Amino acid sequence: MGHEATPEAPPSRFSWPVMAIGLVIVVPLIAILAVGFQHDPHDIASPLIGKPAPDFALRDIDTGREITLASLRGKPSVVNFFSTWCLPCEQEHPILMAAARVYGDRVNFIGIVFEDTKAKVNDWLVRHGGHGYPVLIDVGGPAAIAYGVYGVPETFFIDANGVIRDKVKGAVNFEVIRSELEAMP
Repeated sequence: MGHEATPEAPPSRFSWPVMAIGLVIVVPLIAILAVGFQHDPHDIASPLIGKPAPDFALRDIDTGREITLASLRGKPSVVNFFSTWCLPCEQEHPILMAAARVYGDRVNFIGIVFEDTKAKVNDWLVRHGGHGYPVLIDVGGPAAIAYGVYGVPETFFIDANGVIRDKVKGAVNFEVIRSELEAMP
């Protein structure tokens, strides 16, 4: 019988030095991507924080009375931009109503309707328990533009002197409202 040849191992395509260099390049890239994915690129800090809140003159959906932000000075204000087509707005509405009942004598609560009609808002309010604070119609969106609103809900916390102390993008909960109001000077 003849000698059978032992099969040779196929030549390695990568040597250890090449793999080490690859790891040196790949691991930092993965770390950079991981850090990048933790930041929401749509989360834009409001340039209005710490600055005077833009005034508005909008009509109350119920009374037709014009309300201005300047007329509310002297007490902190919670200004919530919302729409009837917004699901998170439905979820936060009862929370805002409860907060208005708790803080209403010390804090102004204002709802500003964003990109919606009076008829739709009235129907929405009936379906969702009414409201315990003025709801204003922003026809054409001048208030939303002045506040830099780019999605709803957005809630602004304004101190008694009319300075924006914070903005919450997305639905607020009672704890957020409480902590924001307690942090105001």
